[in-house]
Amino acid sequence: MPLQAVPLYFSKIIEYLAVRDERLLFFPYRLFHLRWLAFWMYNLFMMNTQLISILVTYATRYGSTREVAEAVAATLGEAGREVDLQPVRKVRSLEGYSLVVLGAPLYIGRWHKDAHRFLEQQRETLDHKPVAVFALGPLHEAEDQWRAVRLQLEKELAKYPWLAPAAVEVFGGKYDPAKLRFSDKVLAAAPASPLYQVPACDLRDWAAIRTWAAGLAAQAGAPSPQASSPA
Repeated sequence: MPLQAVPLYFSKIIEYLAVRDERLLFFPYRLFHLRWLAFWMYNLFMMNTQLISILVTYATRYGSTREVAEAVAATLGEAGREVDLQPVRKVRSLEGYSLVVLGAPLYIGRWHKDAHRFLEQQRETLDHKPVAVFALGPLHEAEDQWRAVRLQLEKELAKYPWLAPAAVEVFGGKYDPAKLRFSDKVLAAAPASPLYQVPACDLRDWAAIRTWAAGLAAQAGAPSPQASSPA
């Protein structure tokens, strides 16, 4: 019997029984009928739509990684993908996602602790799910700094040998010494600090960010039916 015929079939049975017992016309009948109507509508929804397929989640220190995550999510959405954007601290489950995009800054040689906590807590699920990773870090155009940041990110990810990201990218960071918290100002004031006397800058390349996100959209498969540094 086709799924769509199930509620009609049961409705006819109840209507037949209702002729014999008027009590079925009241609450029990309605409750039963509504139950099957909800069942039918749910299955119709599942046949014609798909669940949110991509999670873009991020850890941020001063907000710039969140802005990059927003740009990634917007690009995926423009490509027709269903996207959910959440900070890692608010992610409770990865059910329903076909791809997870994780972004976090590298700050003074360390990846954001929330990104580490996310990978540790979600290991069981991420071990069977495609993951893409991006990090913000370089504050200079010098190639040696970009190379050093990429190596540092590789070291951070190497702590999770079970993790095999489908894509990994490093983007330039944003830095504003005037907005640093007191503890970060103390660190930046030390002559040995990599942030010592570094001027305000913003090396985020929005075109490169969108291009990378568009590549993720291509990897994510068919679009949804509805769709035609301190950081």
